[in-house]
Amino acid sequence: MKIHYFSGEPWEEEYVKAKLTGHDIVFHEGSVGAHPELTDPDAEVLCNFIESKIGEAELTRFPGLKLIATRSTGYDHIDLAAAKARGVTVANVPFYGENTVAEFAFALLLALSRRVIDADERVRGGTFSPAGLRGFDLAGKTIGVIGTGHIGAHLIHMAQGFGMKVIAFDIKPNPDLSHILNFPYVSLTELLSTSDIISLHVPYNKETYHLINRDNIKDIKKGAYIINTARGAVVETDALVEALRSGLVAGAGLDVLEEEGDLADETSFLTSPHPKEAELRTVLENHYLINHPRVIVTPHLAFNTTEAVMRILDTTIENIQNFATGSPMHSMTLPS
Repeated sequence: MKIHYFSGEPWEEEYVKAKLTGHDIVFHEGSVGAHPELTDPDAEVLCNFIESKIGEAELTRFPGLKLIATRSTGYDHIDLAAAKARGVTVANVPFYGENTVAEFAFALLLALSRRVIDADERVRGGTFSPAGLRGFDLAGKTIGVIGTGHIGAHLIHMAQGFGMKVIAFDIKPNPDLSHILNFPYVSLTELLSTSDIISLHVPYNKETYHLINRDNIKDIKKGAYIINTARGAVVETDALVEALRSGLVAGAGLDVLEEEGDLADETSFLTSPHPKEAELRTVLENHYLINHPRVIVTPHLAFNTTEAVMRILDTTIENIQNFATGSPMHSMTLPS
């Protein structure tokens, strides 16, 4: 098959070609969007990552496409309806880093609770003093876990190891998990109002868009912390900024930001002829979050360990191999 592979690291080319022998693979630096001139009627597979948006316009450039193999669990960067209309299969990596992402969520939480980044910056600045850097214990605190899939379940197990009380919200509660890990499911309102820490582990879709928003963020317990390693748009940026300004939310650990793609390429975004006002506002608010002294922002890297990256690559390669032979694979159920 003819495969176009986007946004890989240099070493991936040799690894992927060794595994996918017999296929014609073309590697490209950067995303699909970084190559607007690229068209190929013979391309059968696009292998991409989350920064590569694939919609009707991109599909038109590859009229012979049969498979989109995204190297991610999330697939909100792909227009599933457009893919289905063209008979294009979409395959993802459903499991690769449930422990990996949960560990990173805890890294953010520990950095916030013990003022790790503040302390490091102070020492690097030449001052070796703990004054003003008092943190707080996690033991005894209530953590509200929103989303109890594989990642959320790992986080619950880890939180209990720290002696934390766990409550959870999920639109599809898992009674067996609740029994095994000994935590209760509660309503979203109750979780927001009683949690000292709120950690988000839901996929991004129309049901989770702005799951925490201007209407319900007022229900959050005063002084709570928010950890988001899911998707930026699960939390309404306006609401979070206002909650931080008012002191309702004491701090946040964010591996994801709403409109983070625009933030990554803000020069072209700000100089484009007609920037969307709402998106521009969000980009500016993201700068507020980045510069806030009690907010930690990282560049969407919760997945990024050596072990997880190898699991992602191996599963993606397996998806392509299985598609080529007509075997079962991790394909998405496309909308009806």
